[in-house]
Amino acid sequence: MWGGRAGALLRVWGLWPAGVLGRRPLSCNAASLAGSNPSGCWNCGSPGGPVRGDGFFCPQCRALQPPDLTRDYFSLMDCNRSFRVDTAKLQQRYQQLQRLVHPDFFSQRSQTEKDFSEKHSTLVNDAYKTLLAPLSRGLYLLKLRGVEIPEGTDYEMDRQFLMEIMEMNEKLAEAQSEAAMKEIESVVRAKQKELTDNVSRAFERGQSMEDARVLVDFLSGPSTSSSKYKNDFEKAKEILTKMRYFSNVEEKIKLKKIPV
Repeated sequence: MWGGRAGALLRVWGLWPAGVLGRRPLSCNAASLAGSNPSGCWNCGSPGGPVRGDGFFCPQCRALQPPDLTRDYFSLMDCNRSFRVDTAKLQQRYQQLQRLVHPDFFSQRSQTEKDFSEKHSTLVNDAYKTLLAPLSRGLYLLKLRGVEIPEGTDYEMDRQFLMEIMEMNEKLAEAQSEAAMKEIESVVRAKQKELTDNVSRAFERGQSMEDARVLVDFLSGPSTSSSKYKNDFEKAKEILTKMRYFSNVEEKIKLKKIPV
């Protein structure tokens, strides 16, 4: 019978199934997610058939299969590979996947499935957290393109911006009242919103240019116009670096609010 932590999780998520006894059968949604493993099932040896859904479970014995670590977060969370993400749908997908793979649901299963469950759940958590926040989402989009911004780099930021960050940090260090911190927090929030809008447009322009180039290359052969969309992704990289600076300020504000 469902109960304990698993039942509590389902109640919180509003996903409590009615009339379920013993081993959890796959619901209609779960069945659509439980596809075939093309490499064959580790448990029953069933060869992989046509891939359906996410391939979490063997269609023959229902054993949980190992996670596909090569799958990107956008695919896992059923999102378009874009900076714009519907966060409500992202949360629904997160709950749907955890309903399938959370370790609480595998306490009576084999050790192999317990291990796979832990890996699946961790992967889903990482994907959800990464795509939920604009900064981490943007950095991940760049990473998928082979572009990473090392921690601590100023990425050739202009002197004026670095001075702005320095002055903001000094104001925060000198702030003694809650009102002073709220004022700084309000400025940072406005800056982050502006930068988020700007980076969204940069990604959209870059993707549109890239799609157009692919079409042109297909119709008339390779072109030499790739620098245009690459410039947009470079702009996105610059904006995300600024967002990371402001994110660091936000973290300092949170720490300063914690009572000593």
